[in-house]
Amino acid sequence: MMDLASRLLYRDASVLVVDKPYGLAVHAGGKSPGPHLGELLPQLAFGLPQPPELAHRLDRDTSGCLVLGRHRQALRRLGALFAQGAVDKIYWAVTVGVPDGDSGVIDKPLAKIESHRGGGMRVDERGQPSVTEWRVLGRTERLAWLECRPLTGRTHQIRVHCAAMGCPIVGDDRYGRGTATLEAPELHLLARRVTLPFAPKKPPISVTAPVPAHMAERLSRCGWDGS
Repeated sequence: MMDLASRLLYRDASVLVVDKPYGLAVHAGGKSPGPHLGELLPQLAFGLPQPPELAHRLDRDTSGCLVLGRHRQALRRLGALFAQGAVDKIYWAVTVGVPDGDSGVIDKPLAKIESHRGGGMRVDERGQPSVTEWRVLGRTERLAWLECRPLTGRTHQIRVHCAAMGCPIVGDDRYGRGTATLEAPELHLLARRVTLPFAPKKPPISVTAPVPAHMAERLSRCGWDGS
């Protein structure tokens, strides 16, 4: 069994942030049978009567910062912050294809795809408002290293938005249409940093996740120096 405590990035009396590994679902069921994060959370009780609970979600194949609340009051506060858009989330992505320009905003509504194969999301003018800011941190002729800031919290938002601008994320077998998975099988999407204004009279909690091994080589090709 995975030692989840060894992946702890932040801990206080109310909040935990863990470095969720690639390939670990946060819930049981669906198309992801096998181990999931929920069965590991008792490792993080640290003396409290109940284990922590998820304050938000990450896809199975997205790595990085995952926020947990340690008790009901903390979960209510975190839920409100996420719902209000008060949590600053920074993702790193490596894409197949380089965007035009150095930065921009993708403002494309998203709607669920109803399908017996598990659905997903698609750009749809009748969908929910979905906005992602992006900037290029590095590039090669074929790949781009992007910093993405989702200003809304739709399912698969960054993945769909990157694909919609012609730059699917490396390893994205759902939205990459084959090109992205030829580059590598693992999704190159990292929840790099999360900043939570949790306590009104204290500085925000800001936590950074390390780069997972499967992303390091292509990030280096794009100019990442390892820091």
